Amino acid sequence: MLKRLWVYLLASLFFVFIVPIFITGLPAMAAAGPDPKWVYPSAQVKVTRPFDPPAKNWLAGHRGIDFPGEQDDQVYSTGFGIVVFADQLASKGVVVINHGLVRTTYEPVSAIVDVGDEVIPGQLIGTLAPGISHCATSEKVWCLHWGAIRNGKYLNPLLLIHPRVRLLPLKH
Repeated sequence: MLKRLWVYLLASLFFVFIVPIFITGLPAMAAAGPDPKWVYPSAQVKVTRPFDPPAKNWLAGHRGIDFPGEQDDQVYSTGFGIVVFADQLASKGVVVINHGLVRTTYEPVSAIVDVGDEVIPGQLIGTLAPGISHCATSEKVWCLHWGAIRNGKYLNPLLLIHPRVRLLPLKH
């Protein structure tokens, strides 16, 4: 009886933790560590519009940060991951990369990557392209929007590059 229970337990763990990795195609590099190297998505590092999360998910706010940019400026992956979306969405090009616990978004982007592609930090994923958003019109582009989500909650993507430091009290 105890042996059968162990078999069920091991089989359950296998299907819960191992099978999803093969199904989703999560690359080994994205699953390898909790602290991958993160880089900026653009050659421009000056933020033109900061992260401004709404008090409630359905309220207005700015769920990412904006960098200055122009049409055809290059856009880079910010970390190790796998492309899970690269297409038009609401009249603009969007690229979404799954980095394991974090998912990053880039818009308005004309993608040169495809869904399922593994990417590394600093890899070219596309170029800024016109599209209907707060960063562009159908004819002109002036910024790159970079967003990040962890566990369904928006977070300031700059925290990926510059994590917060928590000071602890001195022990006496």
